[in-house]
Amino acid sequence: MGPTESSGEDEGVVRLRPALVTEADRLALLQLRARAATTMPPGVHDLISLSARLAEQMAQDETWVAEADGAVVGYVRFTEEWLDDIYVDPAWSRIGIGAALLDLVKSRIPGGFGLWVFEENAGARAFYARHGLLELETTDGSANEERCPDVRTVWPGSDPRRHLACLLDDVEAQLGELRLRRDALVTALVRLDASVDTRD
Repeated sequence: MGPTESSGEDEGVVRLRPALVTEADRLALLQLRARAATTMPPGVHDLISLSARLAEQMAQDETWVAEADGAVVGYVRFTEEWLDDIYVDPAWSRIGIGAALLDLVKSRIPGGFGLWVFEENAGARAFYARHGLLELETTDGSANEERCPDVRTVWPGSDPRRHLACLLDDVEAQLGELRLRRDALVTALVRLDASVDTRD
């Protein structure tokens, strides 16, 4: 399904369109409902703070909604490299809306993108696996707001080998920086020990 195409019969037709920043309140409520209906840790934001945060993010990120019967029933928010939000109203789940939103992101970022999914969210992880995404690493969750273990997942894009090779290059660059920091610390310790020995 393309970015502005519809699916289904006349009743319950779903259309994807760019979101408006003024819809942040509606999307925040949808996110809270979706999170409550699945296996995810509770969010750290209430409706008011989540709405304000979403409005700020939507002003910078690309955001699309799925609309049916005049209501917003799902949305997706993403950047050039990351899929940050994808939520479907529980009443409209399991009829292909999530897949349509994910396909939209793939069409907008054909070179590939990453996302984080909570380790305990088996349903979402299975969904991403069915749609060709790969799990790369699991963390203890110390870097996310909920402090719950999560999984870094990627869609490697139209040229998977190239995308994964680029990710590997990034890791190698980070390792190089860590080695330089380690060497600097070792040198500092050696100098410190030498100065102590001299004083003795």
